[in-house]
Formats: sequence, structure tokens, C-alpha cells
Amino acid sequence: MFRKSLVWMLTGIALTGMISCGGKTVSRVGTDTVTDLSGRWNDTDSRLVAEEMVKDALSRPWVDNFMKKSGKEPTVIVGTVVNRSNEHINVQTFVNDLQRELTNSGRVSFVAGKGEREEIREERVDQAKNSADETVKGPGKEIGADYMMIGTINTILDEAEGTKAVFYQVDLEMVDMANNKKVWLGQKKIKKIIERSRIKF
Repeated sequence: MFRKSLVWMLTGIALTGMISCGGKTVSRVGTDTVTDLSGRWNDTDSRLVAEEMVKDALSRPWVDNFMKKSGKEPTVIVGTVVNRSNEHINVQTFVNDLQRELTNSGRVSFVAGKGEREEIREERVDQAKNSADETVKGPGKEIGADYMMIGTINTILDEAEGTKAVFYQVDLEMVDMANNKKVWLGQKKIKKIIERSRIKF
């Protein structure tokens, strides 16, 4: 009887300890650390895809061809990247990653996007009313883009018996603003296998 009571008492203490220790743990990690918790598109996918695709785009002949013809580096803008996947993806984060890689490459000039231009134009109007003449930045001096990068993000899902395969396909293209010619087509594919653990009691 004493042994049974002791066993039940120790079991109760152990369970109480497990319940009381069930709090949240937060660990601070490097921003370049791969954290694939859910299997969905994440910051690592966005960063790596942007790096690889911009590197590929800028290694193609269109950049050198433009420089030989015009004597300057091409000016690029990132347009719309459409999310056609089955999950919510923060496309703006991906666009920002593309913009950063293009700007920091030193191979192209980069101009502000549509939303940014509107804000800057409003500032010019305000300057025209309130700033000293020698500091006013007037309209009509913007640099037009030579090329626009646009694209899509798609997914294909396959699932059976607790295992899910997620296939991402990112398609980007660089379009000549003067004649709509596509000077570069890029594609990046990612496949993830997500297996749900089965806990048996």
C-alpha cells in the first residue's frame, strides 16, 4: 500500500512539474538563420530566391548589350509580383528583397517604385509652395526606367496520410520599357516535404 501511494505521489509531482514548465521559450537567433517551422513560404525563401534570381538576371547578356549601346548602366524598376499561390505571402517583402539585390549589385541603376514616386511628387509640390527657390526640386526631372521586373509566385500541393509536399515556383521576367521585349526570363523552384509526427500513448 505504501509503495502504491509513493508511486502515485511521485507521478503527481512529475505531472505537476510538466504542466508548470509548459511556458513559452523565446530564443534570439541571427536573421540569416533558416527557420522552417510551418513549411510555408518564409523570410529565408524570400531572401534566397531574390539573391539567386537577381544574380542570374544580371549575369545575362542584356545588361552588357545595353551598356554597349547606350554607354551607361540600365535603369531598372520592380513592378508587380503576383501571388497566385494557395497561401498568404507577403509579396512586398519579396519585392523589397529584389530591390535591395538589384540596387546593391552595382550593375544597374534603380528608381523608386510607383507608391514611392507618388509620395516624392507630393513632397515636390510642398517644396514649390514652402521651400527657398535655390533648394526647390522641380517636376520633370525624373529618370525613367529602361526595364521593369515583374513576376508571379505559384504553388502546387500534394498531401496523403499526414505528409504534405509543397512546390513553389517563382517566375520573373525583365521587360524592355521601350518595346515590351522580354530580355530575361528566370525561374526558381522550391519543394518542401512536411511530415506530421504521430504521438502514440
